Amino acid sequence: MLVSVEHIWKYFEADIPTLEDITFTVEQGERLGLVGVNGSGKTTLLQIITDRIGFDPTPGGDGAVNISKNCRVGYLEQNSGMSSESTVDAEMHRPFAGLEEEYKKMTALTEKMQGLSGEELIRAGEEYSRLSAHYEANDGYMTEVKINTVLNGMGFRGIDRQRKINSLSGGERTRMALCKLLLESPDLLILDEPTNHLDLESTVWLEDYLSNYRGAVLTVSHNRYFLDRLCTRILELEDHKLKSYRGNYSDYVRQKKADLERQEKLYNEQQQKIKELQFYIDKNRASATSAKQAKNKQHMLDRIVDEGVEKPKKPKRPPKIRLEYDIEPPKEVFSAKNIDITVGEGESCRTLIDSLSFEIRRGEKVGIIGPNGIGKSSILKTIQGINPHSRGTVQWAMNTKIAYFDQKNEQLDPRRTVIDEVHRRYPRMTDQEVRTVLGGVLLSGENVYKPVGVISGGEKTKLSFAIMMLRRANVLILDEPTNHLDSMACEVLEDALSEFTGTMILVSHDRYLLNKIATRIIEVSPGGVRSFEGNYDSYFAVKEAERIAAEEAEAAKAAEKAAEQRERKKYRSREQRSQDVRRKQDLKDLENRIEALEGEISDIEKSLSDPETAADYIKMQDLCNRLEQAKAELDEAMESWVEASEQK
Repeated sequence: MLVSVEHIWKYFEADIPTLEDITFTVEQGERLGLVGVNGSGKTTLLQIITDRIGFDPTPGGDGAVNISKNCRVGYLEQNSGMSSESTVDAEMHRPFAGLEEEYKKMTALTEKMQGLSGEELIRAGEEYSRLSAHYEANDGYMTEVKINTVLNGMGFRGIDRQRKINSLSGGERTRMALCKLLLESPDLLILDEPTNHLDLESTVWLEDYLSNYRGAVLTVSHNRYFLDRLCTRILELEDHKLKSYRGNYSDYVRQKKADLERQEKLYNEQQQKIKELQFYIDKNRASATSAKQAKNKQHMLDRIVDEGVEKPKKPKRPPKIRLEYDIEPPKEVFSAKNIDITVGEGESCRTLIDSLSFEIRRGEKVGIIGPNGIGKSSILKTIQGINPHSRGTVQWAMNTKIAYFDQKNEQLDPRRTVIDEVHRRYPRMTDQEVRTVLGGVLLSGENVYKPVGVISGGEKTKLSFAIMMLRRANVLILDEPTNHLDSMACEVLEDALSEFTGTMILVSHDRYLLNKIATRIIEVSPGGVRSFEGNYDSYFAVKEAERIAAEEAEAAKAAEKAAEQRERKKYRSREQRSQDVRRKQDLKDLENRIEALEGEISDIEKSLSDPETAADYIKMQDLCNRLEQAKAELDEAMESWVEASEQK
């Protein structure tokens, strides 16, 4: 067991707990996902475990967070990022500072031993052996490989490693902090929304990396596909309490549904039993012959009321999203031919995609995927005319009506109130009509009078979808619509988008959403643009088959090359074969010489440790001199062996 959390309580208001009697353990090698609606206390719990905040006294006084001895805990907070004057290279090497110091000592000892003899040389050699063994056991020689692997996997392939950390964007600094944490390789890795700033390729890499991670992982994430691929157990925070479910996210959803159905059934049966008991008690309480039985039934009823099945709590009301349209567009909805996708203006203008062509038919739901910075959001803006293009053509069919969701919510005025933002677009609606629509997406009460700039990201997303519902568009263009939504809201949105019968163009890293919604995937990569029929799993299956085929082709090519080399060797000249015989004999002679020298060195070292030898100064000096000479001869023989073995 790495961590034990026992009976933890936390209050942020006087009488209302945020966390109530939380108890769980983290075992070696576990992959735990911590889920719950926004504001349920997930980040608070992580901060308590990592001692960033304290917990409150418990009713029983037995609250504790116990971390096993020598367990190293690493924590990546949500939206945390490195802010440093040092370089990428320096920060990536920092986790290996101890090993690098050992290597410096080993180098210094190597130089020092050239001028030593006798007992000093022996002690220095023993120290070098100790350092070398520890360095190799901790993969000291693999430091650069590890750094390159993590940087490449997290989307920093080819980055200038002398670049200052504080020159990176906020998202890049967060990813860099995650790189450093992975290289530190703690026994327990605690991650709060680790995929927030990752593209699909980096997210898949992180899933594979964490699946094979030697330590334990505890992660908060709204990325359900990530939780499905990684987790072995799900912890759910709901109504201030924690419940554990074995398996991944999909297992958790099934188990929770089954638990609720079972509890509801037991509760209904219990209520029927209570009704029957109460009827018997009321009927027989006054009867002389049945009063005793009625009293026993009352005891039974009291016990059921005190200890019986708790009434299932009604699930929190989800937002209501229903997307409809009035006009059916033609079959061929959209066409782009040879357009360029650019960002910036004037001298700062940069071309992201030189020539892009694709078409969309009525009713298609097209998911656009690709690495960060490739131009996915710019594609959506360019095809709507928000961003200009200098060549090619963009054509929308007649009767198309577009509703656009911008991931940065730039279409919303941060100075206006929520209710005014709807009125601005639909001035004929009454306040009551607007509030009814906003209430459907769970924006109610005083929240409707708050400025858009102060409400949360999730609330802005709900406001945007309320506006989209009113627009009644037959084409939806969506840029990362699930970024700020909790799992329940994501599921509601997925259902609404699934039921939408119009046309959709969707940019998303949410593979759960892409799997459920997309009928076609367009992949944008540095190598070009490709189209794949089907959802994300279909796309992934094609890509995986291509990867395997490429590996098999490479293996076949290597096998063919090896076969050609073997064939060439069959036709070598008699002289070459003769040279091979001589070389093998030379190698054998050198190996015998090396074996003899190693035996002699071992015998000398044993003699040097003999007390009788230590008492004879002259003999000791002769043995030390011979030891140095034998080691020099061994080095020379080893070099000769290496040279001979490398000869063709």
